[in-house]
Amino acid sequence: MKPLALGILGSGKGSNCRAILESIRSGALPAEARVVISDVLDAPILEIAREFSVPNAYLPPGQFRTRLEPAVEVELAQMLHDAGVELIVLAGFMRVLKQPMLQAFPRQIINIHPSLLPKFPGLEAWRQALAAGEKITGCTVHFVDDKIDHGEIIAQREVPVLPDDTAETLHARIQVAEHELYPAAIAQFCRG
Repeated sequence: MKPLALGILGSGKGSNCRAILESIRSGALPAEARVVISDVLDAPILEIAREFSVPNAYLPPGQFRTRLEPAVEVELAQMLHDAGVELIVLAGFMRVLKQPMLQAFPRQIINIHPSLLPKFPGLEAWRQALAAGEKITGCTVHFVDDKIDHGEIIAQREVPVLPDDTAETLHARIQVAEHELYPAAIAQFCRG
């Protein structure tokens, strides 16, 4: 079975990217990271890619704060096609993908979100869960569609909200669950 070709997009520190690359290195995930691309020039995710000898690139996003300029998104799709990517993994990518990417990679883009969707889409979902008095939250891997944190759910993992939780402690525990769930969800694609 040939390894599944991944393209990883991220904007930040890259902890989910690291978890995925470690799973590949250990042999637990039958995939190959073909490229890591960031919209942030000095994002730590790019350093993680270099540490694992994965080709990586900075893609200047353009003038918009929450999405890529259309021409940039077309360029991103071409970069991923050129790398032979079969599955695109969003790992803290903080821009909404639009039609150029969604059309180029139908049902081939996945994301992880720090809540049990459909609850608490958007930013800082762990803070939203705390403010709502939730007893259970968690993380969700889902297909990306044209809405924010909305597409079909692939897998979820529950994380209890403890009585003494702060936003920071809850987020840290959700991230531990993410680092286990994301590689396991990607493995489902590897098995077809």
